[in-house]
Amino acid sequence: MPASLTTTFTNRILQGAAASLLVLALAGCSTTKDRMTTGSVPKLTKPVEEMDATELRSATDRLGQAYEKNPRDPVTGVNYANLLRMNGRDTQALAVMQQVAIANPGDRNVLAAYGKAQAAAGQFQQALDTIGRAQTPDRPDWKLISAQGAILDQMGRASDARQRYRDALDIQPNEPSILSNLGMSYVLTGDLRTAETYLRSAASQPTADSRVRQNLALVVGLQGRFPEAEQIARRELSPQQADANVAYLRGMLSQPNSWQKLAAKEKTPSDTNTN
Repeated sequence: MPASLTTTFTNRILQGAAASLLVLALAGCSTTKDRMTTGSVPKLTKPVEEMDATELRSATDRLGQAYEKNPRDPVTGVNYANLLRMNGRDTQALAVMQQVAIANPGDRNVLAAYGKAQAAAGQFQQALDTIGRAQTPDRPDWKLISAQGAILDQMGRASDARQRYRDALDIQPNEPSILSNLGMSYVLTGDLRTAETYLRSAASQPTADSRVRQNLALVVGLQGRFPEAEQIARRELSPQQADANVAYLRGMLSQPNSWQKLAAKEKTPSDTNTN
């Protein structure tokens, strides 16, 4: 099972409904999949999202050694921090990005990565400020705008978050990662029908990746349509990966509190958020 999918589903189970949903929303602020850049950095044998846990640890160790040799290099620092976050080492990733940002205060990519590390560590307002510094009014980056939306959602500011997603869609229409983030925003407020509409739109885009479809499977399952959810979860994955994803999906939907509360809220018209 790809490490990114394992991290996504595990985080959802361990961290509870609201926080877990935004784990993927924030990860989805990149175009589709976060790939490692190379150059002076040790080259990787495969994309990060396809690595198993052993390969991910090995790559992290190699990038860590490169970072120790040149902690000021922005490419090495950003890539190393990304790997640390994928390993669940958010505090260490934040420390790395803090040092890289000090050494490269005007680097837009560094600031964006620093903001993601801050958000992953729970420093939401600081993350918004950092990502805001990375943005340029004359060349607005939709990925950064979508990332701001994910952070605002985690802060409980759903209306502001959805406006940021729509601002991002104005720049990059039909981008599946933005549509997925918007759909997950509605999950957080219990509006599962609206969430499904956006997630189906996201999944229908040619550039949609597996993370989008797993979100759709989750929302369909939360509405009690598990056979359909399982069918979605198995698409485009190997049998082993699909079995693992379905097992995680079953585990999430069997949680006695958070997921059932979301489903119950969805059935209450007065609670439906219309933003």
